[in-house]
Amino acid sequence: MIARAATIAGATGRATVRGTAAAFGLVGRFAGFAGQVVLAVRPPFQWRELGAQIMVIGWMSLPVVALTALFTGAALALQIYAGSARFNAEFAVPSITAIGMVRELGPVLGGLMVAARVASSIAAEIGTMKVSEQIDALRMQALDPLQFLAVPRVLAAVIAMPVLVAAGNAIGIMGGYGVGVARLGFDGPTYLRNTMDYLEFWDVASGLIKGAVFGALVALAGTFHGMKARGGAQGVGAATKAAVVMASVMILAANYLLTEFFFSA
Repeated sequence: MIARAATIAGATGRATVRGTAAAFGLVGRFAGFAGQVVLAVRPPFQWRELGAQIMVIGWMSLPVVALTALFTGAALALQIYAGSARFNAEFAVPSITAIGMVRELGPVLGGLMVAARVASSIAAEIGTMKVSEQIDALRMQALDPLQFLAVPRVLAAVIAMPVLVAAGNAIGIMGGYGVGVARLGFDGPTYLRNTMDYLEFWDVASGLIKGAVFGALVALAGTFHGMKARGGAQGVGAATKAAVVMASVMILAANYLLTEFFFSA
């Protein structure tokens, strides 16, 4: 019995070591891929593809980001009111709702929604090109696949995400405003005045910086796993799932690191 338990413990330990090594290996490969994409940002630029990707990543993602922000802002206002009412601090609802949206919830939830939509789309598109040997055809034509496929998508995400975050922040604040006025009995002009009085420039700027970083991570995760796709339709599906998971985890981790940096600064 003891020998069997020792065998199971040893197998578990080896599996843990292998899993940890695989995770670090994946991080290293992703970092190397990101460096290659940065080096691929050079002329000639694919301006038409960049514009198309801004539309796909930005404009087409606006409805889901807007709906997420609207209901998040409304729910946040209700939750803050329920908590602050215990301390007779209901007046803080407008300011805390706005700060919570622009500094944290707007960028993070917007990034996760875009990750679910965009990272999967990029991975599926590039993965299909990989398994159908279209990427090899680009190399045969002396075209750099990273410069042709990855760079426009990463730049488009970096440009579009701060705009999406700004729009989501405004819509989320208005969601809180609607609940505050219609449901909680706040005076409309007073609610907006309290929001603007306590909302500082750095609150907004930090959220937009997060949006740009999250956009880069989403596009990089999609292109990274798309380039790794193997084995036909099943491989493309696996790459799509892996891209969404990686992008979501990296957004949450990067959010903590950026928040720590901004808090310290």
